[in-house]
Amino acid sequence: MFDIGLNLTSSQFAKDRDEVVARAFAAGVKGLLLTGTNLQESERAQQLAQGFDRCWSTAGVHPHDSSHWTDESAATLYTLAKTPEVVAIGECGLDFNRNFSTPAEQERAFTAQLALAAELGMPVFMHCRDAHERFLALLEPWLDKLPGAVLHCFTGSRQEAMDCLNRGLYLGITGWVCDERRGLELRELLPVIPADRLLVETDAPYLLPRDMRPKPASRRNEPAYLGHIVERIAHWRGEEVQWLDAQTDDNVRRLFSVAF
Repeated sequence: MFDIGLNLTSSQFAKDRDEVVARAFAAGVKGLLLTGTNLQESERAQQLAQGFDRCWSTAGVHPHDSSHWTDESAATLYTLAKTPEVVAIGECGLDFNRNFSTPAEQERAFTAQLALAAELGMPVFMHCRDAHERFLALLEPWLDKLPGAVLHCFTGSRQEAMDCLNRGLYLGITGWVCDERRGLELRELLPVIPADRLLVETDAPYLLPRDMRPKPASRRNEPAYLGHIVERIAHWRGEEVQWLDAQTDDNVRRLFSVAF
């Protein structure tokens, strides 16, 4: 198991970050990808990845922070991307649900990061919410220039999943699929995702799986719970857990070129 989406820089992990990582590895997680969501958090994620075994990071600017994008942002990400810990550009993309940054600002930052990833020959780690058509329109011209791309924390429709898969994207699935209120549509479309395009993640400290028994005392999600998510995904796909575990690990190695 490899957790491709962990917000280890979150203040929710400030008091026990080392223990969180240790618990993850004790629970069978083999590697962690720490998410960078703005310039400061990307620098912090890289530093944390440097300090732990079997940890890597992304470097990018989330659509929420796109209003702060400048030409200097690209230079900072370029420098970070040259470090051995950083294996993808992102989290980048579009979020028209909240529009903390304007759509125009989001599109500018997203396109700039796609260009940077293409220049560096790196995969992209992406976010899309309520912006599917525009997201694909901006992404499509770059796909043949990128070594790979993942839409992390996918929660879209079956048609949106097919649109992404038909363009060669990987889909990251979280504990959202364990939510009996919001995750049923995602649960039903799991079998249409080819095994070689599936990645798993917690998005911790967010999206604690609602169906864990016994229920954790805290509402904070942890990478140690990835095994539960993988088990449920395998169940709903009709696959053996060990087989899916190995397959998703292979997908991580292929997309991010990491050894673990």
